[in-house]
Amino acid sequence: MRDTTLGRNYLAGLSNSIWSAIVTLAVVPFYLKYLGLEAYGLVGFLVFTQGIVQLLDLGLGPTISREVARRTAQGDLQSASQLLRTLAVVYWSTAAVLLVCLVLAAPAIAERWLNTNSLSPTVVASAAALIGVVIACRWPLGLYQGVLVGAQRLVSVSIINIIMVTVTSVGAVAILAFVSPTVQALFLWQGLIAFVFSIVMMRAAWRIVGRSDGVRFAWDRLREVWRFSTGMTLVAVTAIVLLQLDKAILSRMVSLEQFGQYMLAVLVANSLYVLLRPLFNTIYPRMTALATTGQVERLVDFYGTGTRLLGSVLFPIAATISLYAYDLIYVWTGNSSTATAVAPLAALLVWGTALNGVMHFPYALQLAYGRPRLPLTINAILIATSAPITVALTATNGVVGGAASWAILNGIYVLLGTWLTHRRLLPGIGRTWLSRNVLLPLMLSWLVVSAAAWLVRNGTSSSVIRIALAAVAAFIGFVANVLLDRTAASRFLRSVGLSEVFKVKM
Repeated sequence: MRDTTLGRNYLAGLSNSIWSAIVTLAVVPFYLKYLGLEAYGLVGFLVFTQGIVQLLDLGLGPTISREVARRTAQGDLQSASQLLRTLAVVYWSTAAVLLVCLVLAAPAIAERWLNTNSLSPTVVASAAALIGVVIACRWPLGLYQGVLVGAQRLVSVSIINIIMVTVTSVGAVAILAFVSPTVQALFLWQGLIAFVFSIVMMRAAWRIVGRSDGVRFAWDRLREVWRFSTGMTLVAVTAIVLLQLDKAILSRMVSLEQFGQYMLAVLVANSLYVLLRPLFNTIYPRMTALATTGQVERLVDFYGTGTRLLGSVLFPIAATISLYAYDLIYVWTGNSSTATAVAPLAALLVWGTALNGVMHFPYALQLAYGRPRLPLTINAILIATSAPITVALTATNGVVGGAASWAILNGIYVLLGTWLTHRRLLPGIGRTWLSRNVLLPLMLSWLVVSAAAWLVRNGTSSSVIRIALAAVAAFIGFVANVLLDRTAASRFLRSVGLSEVFKVKM
């Protein structure tokens, strides 16, 4: 693939991520206004449940992407039509099973799992049943999106996703404002739009692979991809468990209102994935190509400079969000009590997410060399560590303890992941990579942004002004990091084609 194509793909994915994050964050104050914080906890429970049921994907989404990409390179894309038909039967059948199971489980979820104060069990049960509708309608999207990604139609994927997020979110606010200010109405709307866009994505996928007469379900197609699918499934299962474990524990140990506060903080911390998701989709193919062709020196340079540039961007943003969490949440929600409760949670969660994010490079390195056992081993150790830490800290410190466990866990991840990765891959560079490309930009970012925060807090009482000055401090932190190694950013951007896209000359 040409470097400029990589650049366009990254820009398309980044635009999709940024717009989705803006729209998602923009509608939250309206959700809180019309639903209240406790009912918003049910929205958080939808997000949590959707993450858990991804275990049933069985690695088939990444599998269809790989097969479409491979057959595109071979010039035989139409041969993927039977695999798509076979996996479509699996996906739509799974959606039906999920719908039935979640609807049947709704009363038990309302009575035995979620802790409510003002919401009646009947309301919670009906909302839980509608969560099943939403998840079932969204389920096939993963398959058809995988086809478009494998065919390198990331621009098309981004356009469809941007439209879907916009229609879903803006329409939801309109439903709550003018039709019914209830969580049931919200979930009905989300389910309807998800079904419509599943059909849209399905038509786009079939247009790419081309329909063939006589194409039907075939067991032998499943057998062809089963080995790869199983490996990806194990990694995906442990990753999902790791990401959702804190939410599962907290949803059981704290009140629904506190869980809603935690999910608001998660939403703030997850804003960092606006940068991380499209970045991974860009660096993984490049690192795979370098590893496959044995270009070790170029791979080491790409790996180090890329991590350094990511840390230079990521850590100033994380420091800014953590230090100005109250101001950001207050301006966002317009509620000082909500901001007071959520700010310390967001400060802890954002650092955990930033540390998790910088490990995207070691993870891409592991997959580039075809070593799925490495992430599987790391995830298994972290899961075994996470459960007792989260339970103990939540029992003693409440919801703040749950947020602290996420930060601690990812600190362990950085140390453990670096050690295990570089015992096997690119041995001898682990300490240098960690100290120079992770710890140095982290410490410099914290020093610059915290110094600016001290000056700002002694100079103004306006949250809006403090946020504006915080953005300046984050930019100064980024510049300070880049100046320590001025060639790193230029080399990395050039290696993924973005220097040509932006006409960057550093």
